This record gives sequence, structure tokens and C-alpha cells, in this order.
Amino acid sequence: MDSFDVWRVREDFPILKRTMNGKPLIYLDSASSAQKPQVVIEAMKRFYEEEYATVHRALYGLASRSTELYSAVRSKVQRFINATNEEEIIFTRGTTESINLVAHSFGKAFIKEGDEIILSEMEHHSNIVPWQLLCEAAGAQLKFIPINDRGELILERFDELLSVRTKLVSIAHIANSTGTVNPIKTIIQKAHNWGAKVMVDGAQAASHYAIDVQELDADFYAFSGHKMYGPTGVGVLYGKRELLDAMPPFMGGGDMIEEVYLDHSTFQRAPLKFEAGTPSIAEVVALGAAIDYIESIGREAIDSWQDELLIDATDKLLQIKGVRIIGRAAKKSSIISFTMDGLHPFDLGTLLGLKGIAIRTGHLCAQPLLRRFGMSALCRLSFGVYNTHEEIDFTLQAIRETSLQLT
Repeated sequence: MDSFDVWRVREDFPILKRTMNGKPLIYLDSASSAQKPQVVIEAMKRFYEEEYATVHRALYGLASRSTELYSAVRSKVQRFINATNEEEIIFTRGTTESINLVAHSFGKAFIKEGDEIILSEMEHHSNIVPWQLLCEAAGAQLKFIPINDRGELILERFDELLSVRTKLVSIAHIANSTGTVNPIKTIIQKAHNWGAKVMVDGAQAASHYAIDVQELDADFYAFSGHKMYGPTGVGVLYGKRELLDAMPPFMGGGDMIEEVYLDHSTFQRAPLKFEAGTPSIAEVVALGAAIDYIESIGREAIDSWQDELLIDATDKLLQIKGVRIIGRAAKKSSIISFTMDGLHPFDLGTLLGLKGIAIRTGHLCAQPLLRRFGMSALCRLSFGVYNTHEEIDFTLQAIRETSLQLT
């Protein structure tokens, strides 16, 4: 796409033509899950109507074609994040499963009693709970990088936490709660200086950031299809080949085996070692269509547009009396979380919903961060490639009117 035209882009998303509560839909919850362009919907539909068969298990024409389509997406993901080879790309059900896979398999191989894992206070629950379970089972210890009042990591404290006992650091590329963009490359370098490996939760980054896992030197990187205009039920785990080869399987079943005997089994190499059972074939094919769609627009163009929306919405939101934005990091992505004096987030979310405006409310799957700021719930606006300045103006006017009604 030569230049970014949001109105042309909006034509690609059929759901944006519908109404909610009799009002034109304004969808401001892309950090939870992005809407799907027609090409993604059609890719999934076409696969089921014309190309469906299981993969890796048969030689007839449909099965061969299905396997070819499925395998092509693995290669496409490799290029999308600049992995060294496609064997480093594992298909999962999403970022949550990817993190759990690493916690289980890397943890089983490398985490022992007395070891330490470092997270941060801003992590999504999916990047906290699996490590709690691992540490409880292994006798390891969790430590947390604190954040400042702007919602940024205090890297000096990270330096103090690192030691020879640190075996893994697991960190969000972009915080889903505040939009804070973390200095991932610096974090990885610091961890590697102590011999620790790094897992990156890239769920919020993959849709509009150019990800280069080799340049970052990430050991693991995970993201979900549904947050990058693709289907639910599919995600990606990237892992360095030497680590994947050293890790045991996550689940047992078909396709991940080499030989099965009654008393033992041998396993395929990665990635198939970690992909037990019939995979989400149609979802993987549609993920490939989502990557094509993002690249047809250009990640730089998407990021620039969403940054423009972020600046516009932040400036205007701060003009509303009683609004407090949580997370004012110097480097932010297109997420704004806030509270309003005298109105619970659930109530504001409900009132906006009546006007056709979809926002996220609640603890945002980030309760430790909310407690850090003395909160139990927030409102969150998050922007996608299809949002407009006009939608921001309409939404903030609705928030302003609600505020005036309270005074």
C-alpha cells in the first residue's frame, strides 16, 4: 500500500459495518482481540470449502495440498520475525500456551531448586501464573522488576536482581495494561551477561512492530494470531533451535512421535516434537493470510497511524476533568488505561456500550500492576489499524458528557 488510507482499510473489515445497541460500532478493544479483515475470513472459509484435509498423515491430493498450505505458513512466520530457520517456529493455540510450553519444557530441563526466574510487575497473568506453578514444583524462586509511577521498568533494580542463580527472564515486549514498550534488547543483553535465557511475550507487539528475533537475540518469542487480525486458537512460539532440541515434549500424542513401543517412545525434532495431535490447520492457514494483510499495509505505516491515534486520544482525554491515565511511559504503544473520578470503570464501559463504543474494563489480566497503582479496575482504549480520529472524538465526547452528568 503506497500511502495509508484508513477509510480504505476500514472497507476490509465487514464487522465495522454493523451496529451495536442501534449505534454505529466503534471498536476500541484491539488489545484484547483485533477484528478480522475479509481476506482472513475468506482464507478460512476457502480452506474448509475447497482444501480441507488433515496434515502430515496421508498422501492423497487433498492431504498433500493441506500439508503444503500449512507448512508454507511456518516459513512465512519465519520470515515475518526473521528467525534463522522454520524449524524454530512452533504453532500453539496462542501466547498463553506458548508461555506454558516454555515453562513446562524449559523448566523441566533447566530449572532446579534454588534457581531464580525474573518477571516484572506489569506482566499479564499468562506471564505470571505458569512461572508460579513451575517455581512451586521445582523449588525455584520468582523475583519481580518493579515499575515507576509512569509505568516503566526500573532497570537499576533489574540489575540488582540478576545473579548467577537467574536462569530465565520472562517479560512483555509491550504491556497490555499500560502500553509501555519495554527495552527488550537491553533486557536480553543484561540477562545474557549472567547466562540467563529470555522469554518475550510479544502478544501486543506482533501486529504493528517489525520483530527481528535474531537482532533482539531473544531465546523465546511468543505471539497470538487473534491480536494481529488473524483467527483465535492459533499462536506462535519461536525458540532458538539448540534450546528446543534440549527441551522435552510439552504433550504426548500423534505426529510428535518418531517411534512408539509399548514400553517407550522416541520423538521428532522440533517443531513437530511440540505439536502433538491434529493442529488448528484452518487457523494456521488464516494466520498466514493475516501476515500477508499486515505486510500489504506495512508495519511501519500501521505503527505510525496507531501512534498518531495514541497522541490524539491522550491529549484530548487529559482535558476531561477527573480523568487519570495509568501509564505515561516515554515510549508507549497504542493503549490508554484510565480512571474517572466518581464513576466505576464498569459503569463507564456500560454507558459507552449503549452508544456503540466497545472498550475494555476490569483488571485487564494485570492485577499486580493495578495493585501497584492502588486500583482494582480500569478503563482501556486500544487502537487498531481501522480506528479513526473521528471515532476518538466521538468517544471522548461521550466520556465528557458522562463526566458532566456527574457534576
